[in-house]
Amino acid sequence: MPVLGDVPPWAGEVADGHPYPLVFATVSGAHLYGFASVDSDLDLRACHVLPLEEVVGLTTGPETVQSGGVREGMELDVISQELAKFVRLLLKPNGYVLEQLLSPLLLRTSALHEELKALAPHCLTPEHARHYLGFAAGQWQLYLKTGELKPALYTLRVLHTGIHLMRTGEVEADLRVLNTLPYVPGLIEAKRAGEHRALPPGLVDPRTLAADVARLSAELEAARDASKLPAAPSAGPALDDLVIRTRLRR
Repeated sequence: MPVLGDVPPWAGEVADGHPYPLVFATVSGAHLYGFASVDSDLDLRACHVLPLEEVVGLTTGPETVQSGGVREGMELDVISQELAKFVRLLLKPNGYVLEQLLSPLLLRTSALHEELKALAPHCLTPEHARHYLGFAAGQWQLYLKTGELKPALYTLRVLHTGIHLMRTGEVEADLRVLNTLPYVPGLIEAKRAGEHRALPPGLVDPRTLAADVARLSAELEAARDASKLPAAPSAGPALDDLVIRTRLRR
């Protein structure tokens, strides 16, 4: 199965090393956000299904499976959530798991993955804005502390994603697609040279960057208040049925 962007061709082999059957495996992080560096980690996110005997007995299997390592000089960060836990997260205002589920950087998929993707729009609410506002605030504080380019780009990315989600009901994580600021392409190009570079002088005045972050944060709040998304997710019963059917089949 082909992958996109700067994702190495062996990424699917890493997913295949998972100890449990996978519902899906996708790529997240800077590769998904459109500003991977030459030394970026490879962030693989997945959903797995435990066998029935590791669900119903006194000793249960892991809800989260995490691993790391290095391959061809690239650090790996692999995190997988068990189906029931993933569904519980999906029903919360958690943009992160939505981005994992709907990532176009697809390594492994299944019919169950397609069912989850079809139900994802019915999990969206205006409350997802809280996730993006909180994430942006944390990254902005990290930028102010370190002066690094990476948290500045993360701040701009999550604000653009949140605004787009509130206005359209669509999950789009690639800053290159969403960008509204003239200096962002230069920031992305500069970051390609290194994961922890300082914000290069001359690309954008820090005061302009701060003003844009404040303006985008206010836009996200306004988009949340005007959003036509439903107040609560409606996918709960269908997702519950999906988990039960999956358990019984196995």
